[in-house]
Amino acid sequence: MSLKIQNISHKFGYITVLDKINLEIKESEFIAILGPSGCGKTTLLRIIGGFLKQSEGTIHFRNETYSSEEQFTPVEKRDLGMVFQSFALWPHMTVREHVEFPLKSSRHKLMSKADKKAAVDHAILTTGLLKLEDRFPDELSGGQKQRVSLARAIVSKPAILLMDEPLSALDAKLRVDMRKEIQDIHRLTKATIVYVTHDQSEALAMADRIIVMNSGKIEQIAAPNEIYNYPSTQFVADFVSKCNFIQGVWNDNRFFANNDSSIIYDGKNIRQAFKDSGTFPVRPEQFKLSKAEHGLIGKITNKQFNGKEINYSINSFGKNYSVCTNAKEDFSTGEEIRMIYNAY
Repeated sequence: MSLKIQNISHKFGYITVLDKINLEIKESEFIAILGPSGCGKTTLLRIIGGFLKQSEGTIHFRNETYSSEEQFTPVEKRDLGMVFQSFALWPHMTVREHVEFPLKSSRHKLMSKADKKAAVDHAILTTGLLKLEDRFPDELSGGQKQRVSLARAIVSKPAILLMDEPLSALDAKLRVDMRKEIQDIHRLTKATIVYVTHDQSEALAMADRIIVMNSGKIEQIAAPNEIYNYPSTQFVADFVSKCNFIQGVWNDNRFFANNDSSIIYDGKNIRQAFKDSGTFPVRPEQFKLSKAEHGLIGKITNKQFNGKEINYSINSFGKNYSVCTNAKEDFSTGEEIRMIYNAY
């Protein structure tokens, strides 16, 4: 059983925001939809949820058609929960009242009071809100408010959990802490999670698969390690963390750098898009710095110490490269250096 998205397109006026999206999400899978602002990721999430009807295409979940040209299942009748970016909490309701609210819908009219109480108790316990259940939103921290949103979304045990940039309103430390909580909730509920974000580190850390979107289209769908190590396009390589692009010439699977033809890289795992454009992608941590070994020559123009690592900016033949090394590879700004490529 899965969520199938077939040929989904959507337009706002004359502007196409989604263009022939095809996707199958497995049951209990954690999918992150990653992309820059305006790429269509939130529009796709809203269409999955039933908050918006697509211009073309169909959405099926299990044996039910959620949306097509002939049929449209409203959001309240879809088996899903939603976690919003803005928390969406009511100031006059306590934590427990927020979590109880979804069970008051007509979908749960046959559910007994005892079962409802048990479901609310479980959701509150799962999200660590037991000592906070009588508090109002203005008595909660940002992380606690987001846990209330999560508890409210999972209390009815939905098959699909939609999350629209749920951590973007939190500070950096809270975001890292909440990632683990969301992963724990996924493990406990076994819900299918569709998680929209523009934060590459969130997607890489949490998802089973990542969908990278650009200008209304899917650029690549793959597991996080494949997205990072073997990007399909230059956009994916550049958007998912930093990437350097060396200019040169390809001969089958061998790459010759333009500014030094004696520098030859093995490109058997490099995707065709880079060969077509005459470039070779190198992540900052794939460069080793040396004064003696043979590699791309350059000059250090900037250095930033970050505890266990050092980030360098290096200019080579007028082009700037980003290099990340461990703290032991310590060089000075202004030094001439060589960059040696190390494949994964």
